[in-house]
Amino acid sequence: MKAFIVHAPGQSTIEEVEEPIAGLGQVVVEVTRAGVCGTDVEFFNGDMAYFKTGEAYYPMRLGHEWCGIVISTGVGVDRKWIGKRVTGDTMLGCQNCKRCLSGAQHVCADRFEIGIRNGWPGALAEKLLVPAFALHPLPDSIDDTTGALIEPGGNALRSAQASKAAPGKKILVWGSGTIGLLTAQFAIAMGAEVHVIGIDPKTLALAKDLGVHVIHQDTNKLDSGYDAIVDATNSSSIPAEALSIVEPGGRVVYIGVSGEPSNLDSRLLVLKDLTAVGILSASPGLTGAIDFYSRGEINPKPIVAATVALHQSALVLSGKRPEGAGIGPKFHIDPQAM
Repeated sequence: MKAFIVHAPGQSTIEEVEEPIAGLGQVVVEVTRAGVCGTDVEFFNGDMAYFKTGEAYYPMRLGHEWCGIVISTGVGVDRKWIGKRVTGDTMLGCQNCKRCLSGAQHVCADRFEIGIRNGWPGALAEKLLVPAFALHPLPDSIDDTTGALIEPGGNALRSAQASKAAPGKKILVWGSGTIGLLTAQFAIAMGAEVHVIGIDPKTLALAKDLGVHVIHQDTNKLDSGYDAIVDATNSSSIPAEALSIVEPGGRVVYIGVSGEPSNLDSRLLVLKDLTAVGILSASPGLTGAIDFYSRGEINPKPIVAATVALHQSALVLSGKRPEGAGIGPKFHIDPQAM
């Protein structure tokens, strides 16, 4: 089968590789759509934080936002999965440790992360090997574009939930990328007044189209009275800035990750009686994202600028926009397209 493989920063190939074979407790999925994430870009550029810890290495097959069709099952897996449209969890815990057994398998010390951590091959390929425990079935109301947005949707849903978005709450989402725009949509659906600040006029215009109440490009003109701030950027300075702006007794949610350390003054947390929440993974939010999408409460599709073939993976990972692409921040890849 064909697969997109990154060998070093900025160096990649499309190769013919052996097809995966489902082992004990595993399935093989024919990938119908895969999303390109900021994490994939960091991997492609060599900036991924896991390189410094030895949890990531080259060569690597990227792709952790995906959907597809189960085409084979291994020993111990119900064959009723065959033919089902599915998406799946990125985080693959050992299923035996205290964290996994308590429902926190996404922070298992020995976890694989599909297309990211400890070498598990990702979805930028025609087929993908996945443990059956990671699968989530997709209803017919969710098409492939939406299906490949479940994983970022799970992260965004958890961020909106952590902000305690609700009627009467004023939420600032910092960043108008995929996670920022999705978080804003979920927070709006929960009844909050949502503001978004960003630097890209096109994605800010899209935020307005998606129902965001107030758009900001200048931090000097930010409102006051934010009950919560969601940092969906990769800035090293915004985490501290968010603490200084949020209302006393409020919440700051950190979903974005900087390539360098972000320094916080814990005195602000104490003296303002703040709650700070870190969001690592979509795992606990996947089912909820599917529910929101299937009910039509969230329409994530405008976020996708274009869907390209596998051979164009390097193009979009390098930051180039294909001809005819929309204004959204997200690109999808169809590994079955020629």
